[in-house]
Amino acid sequence: MAKIMHSGNGESHAKIILIGEHSVVYGQPAIALPLSKVKTKVHIKDSSNGPRILHSRYFDGELKNSPTSLSGIKHLINYILEAHSMMNSSFIMTITSDLPAERGMGSSAATAIAVVRALYTYFGWHLTHSKLLQLANIAEKDIHGNPSGLDAATSASSQPVWMIKNKELFTLPINLNACLLICDSGIRGRTGEAVSSVKKRLESDPEATQALINKLGELAFAARQQIANDDPSGLGKTFNIAQSQLAALGVSNKQLDDLIKTSLAFGALGSKLTGGGRGGCFISLVRNQKSAKEIARQLRKKGVTETWIQPLGNDPEEENN
Repeated sequence: MAKIMHSGNGESHAKIILIGEHSVVYGQPAIALPLSKVKTKVHIKDSSNGPRILHSRYFDGELKNSPTSLSGIKHLINYILEAHSMMNSSFIMTITSDLPAERGMGSSAATAIAVVRALYTYFGWHLTHSKLLQLANIAEKDIHGNPSGLDAATSASSQPVWMIKNKELFTLPINLNACLLICDSGIRGRTGEAVSSVKKRLESDPEATQALINKLGELAFAARQQIANDDPSGLGKTFNIAQSQLAALGVSNKQLDDLIKTSLAFGALGSKLTGGGRGGCFISLVRNQKSAKEIARQLRKKGVTETWIQPLGNDPEEENN
């Protein structure tokens, strides 16, 4: 029987894919970085036998009436309650998030991770890490169809992650003499559309498309070696080659391409889109925080709406600009 608490809390954070987006779905490796200061939080409290209520930036009301956009989270909550024979329970769940939605920062996975943690805390259930990822994937499948699991794994981790789908998943320490500048292009990403287009391209032109996917895999292995060797210049070049492959796959767009060119013109070592693409965020590898701040200032003039600086060396804290 559940030991219901008066309240329960769950927390997670944003993620950024350094390299391997799209190709990770097709068995190639990817490296992702947690952004621990860009948080999603879930708070649950008892509602005294009333209906289950959800408060979020997208919906306020009874969970059963939540919109289609929240169907993955509703499915996840109901799945957990049914599995533990707690479908008659009532509570008020409040979701707050610093993550911009549809920007490639893992908003849906971060929400799922925080919801699972909050529910298990509220009911006093034991939660293993593998169970956490398994449950979060329920919502991710509803939202993304065929998720790699990378977003959830990174949103649940305090360390960077190396993943090959269904084969390898482990933390990958990064101690690089450089910074990562993360930029919100201000354009809503179209992850579903981009993923679907890659799938269709693979069906219609398998040889050329598979070659691009394989090249992205090779670049992920190269990036891992460059990180291990503290080689920011090499990693910057790898970023640039990866961006050319992603553009060839059709998941970039003119706005992202122009912003990436601007970042390179102002001294970035390398830049690429991150996440699903066709909008959303892009990342630039830079030598130090001073350079990152100057490049961020120039990019804001071009339409970038928000930036984060993530040191890749000994200081794990990111600086919000």
